[in-house]
Amino acid sequence: MDLHTRIKVRSQVLCFAVLPAALLSTHAMAQSSVTLSGIVDNGLFWTNNETSLGSRAAGHSALQAQPGVWTGSQFRLEGKEDLGDGTKAIFSLNSRFNSDNGAAQFSGAMFGQWAYVGLANDRFGTATAGRQLTSYSSLLTPYSPTNWLTGFAGAHPGDLDNFDTDYKTNDAVVYQSPEYRGFVLGGGYAFGGVAGSLHTGSSWSVAARYKAGAAGIAVGFERFNNGNPDGGTWSASSTAIVGSSQQGVSSVTGGYQTAAAQQRLAVVGGYEFTDRLGIALNYTNVQYIAGTASLFNSKAVWNTFGGVVHYTVTPAFFVAAGYSYTRTSSANGISDGAQYNQVTLSQYYALSKRTGIYFLEAWQRAGGQTLSTDGKTIVDATPSIGDGFNSSPSSGRNQITAGLGLITRF
Repeated sequence: MDLHTRIKVRSQVLCFAVLPAALLSTHAMAQSSVTLSGIVDNGLFWTNNETSLGSRAAGHSALQAQPGVWTGSQFRLEGKEDLGDGTKAIFSLNSRFNSDNGAAQFSGAMFGQWAYVGLANDRFGTATAGRQLTSYSSLLTPYSPTNWLTGFAGAHPGDLDNFDTDYKTNDAVVYQSPEYRGFVLGGGYAFGGVAGSLHTGSSWSVAARYKAGAAGIAVGFERFNNGNPDGGTWSASSTAIVGSSQQGVSSVTGGYQTAAAQQRLAVVGGYEFTDRLGIALNYTNVQYIAGTASLFNSKAVWNTFGGVVHYTVTPAFFVAAGYSYTRTSSANGISDGAQYNQVTLSQYYALSKRTGIYFLEAWQRAGGQTLSTDGKTIVDATPSIGDGFNSSPSSGRNQITAGLGLITRF
């Protein structure tokens, strides 16, 4: 297994837990399996300026423990049963936790990261139902900047375009095709469950990926509808939600959180020059669409261009560098739309196949104007590096963070 496969952000290193023989026949054990795996990740990071989301008070520097930076600390149960003729029943339950204090990441949702069941067939593909990632997220993953730079510091500002794994949908049915001549297709729909309206609170996504030799490309689209169809407070009946809260709120999008709908379009790709050197490029268009009850009046649009260069120095050590530029449309009384420049560096040293030390450094500068979290007041745009500072953006125009951590997988 090469280093990239071992240490990619969403890597899975599995440790098999065999059910007691008394509960399974010899035949059943040959046909079925249940797997337990997990990750524990903790780090220490310094940031030059942090304040509270929505606050205009002066920020301060901070040195603090940061759990789950490289990959969120988690444990996962996965299982499959062979049903014959190449068909398997599958399930996956994933729970995130804070390795600093042991608390669950999602209050009231033991398996809030995802929980689904489905059928998989080598010829016909895989269909799953439950809380899960969208096809947009799943099929863009191989070329996402978060693979090499983390979501914490390498996702685009505030992770507004869902390149990390923060966005999941409830009540979703998702299909992904088998690979055919380099092509993989996927699509999914999350049912809003509102009586009298199939559309209200629903989410849907489609995506396609193609790989030929050292080159690959993927395109995806997703739309999340507010459970309040005219906009306003993001409804707890919305399928794109965590607990009772809207996902991905930051200083970048906070002024538009009363949208009637969100939608994202992404085109990503990559090329491996050698087995040690590669690049990944990406473009995204994100829109928050106003409704009659939204606090803002006109559609907000963000366009982002980004790229990553990654290099394996030795079999145990790799480095990566990424840059992204995000520009917001001029609307809602704003004549100088917000702009965000972000640079992220990462270094990872593998102590073994399962354990590694990582270092991260990131800088972001914001310019122009945006809406405050009240959805009305025009304010200077402020930085929010990756998705690690969604609730603690800078109070000024610059934000810098740097630190290190240790991750082990079981």
